[in-house]
Amino acid sequence: MSLILLGIILLIIGVLGIIVNRKNIIVMLMSIELILLSVNVIWIVSSVLLDNIIGQIYGLYILVVAAAESAIGLGLLVGINRNIGTISVRYINMLKDV
Repeated sequence: MSLILLGIILLIIGVLGIIVNRKNIIVMLMSIELILLSVNVIWIVSSVLLDNIIGQIYGLYILVVAAAESAIGLGLLVGINRNIGTISVRYINMLKDV
């Protein structure tokens, strides 16, 4: 039960990281990763408590999605940094005009 509480606390920290910090895109990406991993912890712990393997399979899928999201997100950030010279959210909004 304490691991589910840990997952919920990590989920709240991840959501607060997105709400509080809207300037730094790296912190926002890390907060999204924290949210995905906290949901993964909750799935796996509930799967073990219920003696069901489905939650562990969902946990594996979540890990794959989190890894793909990190790779694509960091690739986009590198491309934006090469074109604009910064990865500040304020300047990324200027890409809408292009």
